[in-house]
Amino acid sequence: MAFIKRALISVTDKEGIVEFAQGLRDVGVEIISTGGTARAIHQGGVAVREVSEVTGFPEMLDGRLKTINPRIAGGVLAIRANTEHMKALEEHKIPPIDMVVVNLYAFEKIAAKPGASMAELIENIDIGGPTLIRAAAKNYQDVAVVTSPEDYPAILQELLECKGQLSQPTLWRLAQKAFALTAAYDRAISTRLARVDAKEESGLPAFLDIRAPRALDLRYGENPHQSAALYSVRQGGIAGAEQLQGKELSYNNLVDLDAAWQLIQEFDQPASAIIKHTNPCGCAEASMQVESYRRAFEADPVSAYGGVLAFNRTLDEETAQEISKTFVEAIAAPDYAPGARSVLASKKNLRLLKVDPAPKDELVVKSISGGYLVQTQDAHRLQRSECKVVTERAPSHEEWRALEFGWKVCKHVKSNAIVYARPGQTVTVGAGQMSRVDSVKVGAMKAVLPLQGTVLASDAFFPFPDGIEEAAKHGITAVIQPGGSVRDDLVIAAANKLGLAMVFTGVRHFRH
Repeated sequence: MAFIKRALISVTDKEGIVEFAQGLRDVGVEIISTGGTARAIHQGGVAVREVSEVTGFPEMLDGRLKTINPRIAGGVLAIRANTEHMKALEEHKIPPIDMVVVNLYAFEKIAAKPGASMAELIENIDIGGPTLIRAAAKNYQDVAVVTSPEDYPAILQELLECKGQLSQPTLWRLAQKAFALTAAYDRAISTRLARVDAKEESGLPAFLDIRAPRALDLRYGENPHQSAALYSVRQGGIAGAEQLQGKELSYNNLVDLDAAWQLIQEFDQPASAIIKHTNPCGCAEASMQVESYRRAFEADPVSAYGGVLAFNRTLDEETAQEISKTFVEAIAAPDYAPGARSVLASKKNLRLLKVDPAPKDELVVKSISGGYLVQTQDAHRLQRSECKVVTERAPSHEEWRALEFGWKVCKHVKSNAIVYARPGQTVTVGAGQMSRVDSVKVGAMKAVLPLQGTVLASDAFFPFPDGIEEAAKHGITAVIQPGGSVRDDLVIAAANKLGLAMVFTGVRHFRH
């Protein structure tokens, strides 16, 4: 146990600090403070001693120099059980400090500002704060280090119950949290400053720095014999979503939810996506959300059973009524209308996630044995003006609409990827086959809706004419693909012979 008789408080985030100071005062703790923190505490009716009174030295250099002083550091670092340490404090009239309450300049907030200047970045690098935090954490047996307002209530409660003392487990927990904070802070600074002089246009860092708090323990991983957890690094996206109802999320739920959420972000109109094992089994857009869901569902009702859904609008009650007719594992949406929540509440196990947009600049990271693969996001959006019509016949207006829709979905299908589509609707999908012609065949084999009059989207070029020849047997009228094969001339000739329109995008969308 450590008696808390004197606390040094210097915080940037002043949330709850006055109430915390009042609670410390009520258990007999003397408070030393700095600048704006001292003023806030004093205005809250709590007696406070200025740091300058302790150090005998005024704050200076626009507040850069406040707590970096032997009379502060000595009071924090002295080991209470060491008689020489305590004798040195007494000789130099240095008061022991039993609690350090510090949080840091909001560097990450400034760094996230578009156009933040170098001067702003440098000025928001905290010096005294990390020094005090590390000093207190190093001497955790005797000194409590408090870095977050969320810890204030529990600390006050323990001080009240233990008559001014904190337990060793509490001191150790606070120290661990403090070291994690300073490590993350330094990492944020080095990562952001590395971009200042970056000469690469790739947008990839020279060093990959991954550090994320564990946000959720999962029952198991992809299979029951594997352990798993969710780690969340930023607000937004599936990792930062709020679960509104349903049983706990599984590893596979989260993987599928992320696939669904990424796909649904492609669309501006109300859209619905149904995912099974990371691949779309249905996707559609329409002027009304419920119509988009019906069209997505009818493409493959069998695969939709037990699937994961995503929507790019607040889920409304009418769509929820349709969803309730089948078994669904989980739903991701920006929000849920009260009526939709009421309809889906009867499905106790159905997981509802409220998802905010994720930052656009996130890197895609995949672990491999011995390291990581990192790439920028596949953020390419098709522009019709950038496409090249390579056949004698150009697509009609309706075919263009279908080709553009199919291309958006195809980007989110595992390679080799084939999508049969109509305007605003997937008709069937061929995913993950070892040859492209097999993906064409699988898609056709799985089709529930008629294929006559559909178009075909392919995530990469056709190496031989056999793929489009196979698709033409099932009634397609147009094809969209990247082009770039050494046999493009043969594929184009086959399309012309079959009366197909074909468009080259010049962009490939492999997804492994």
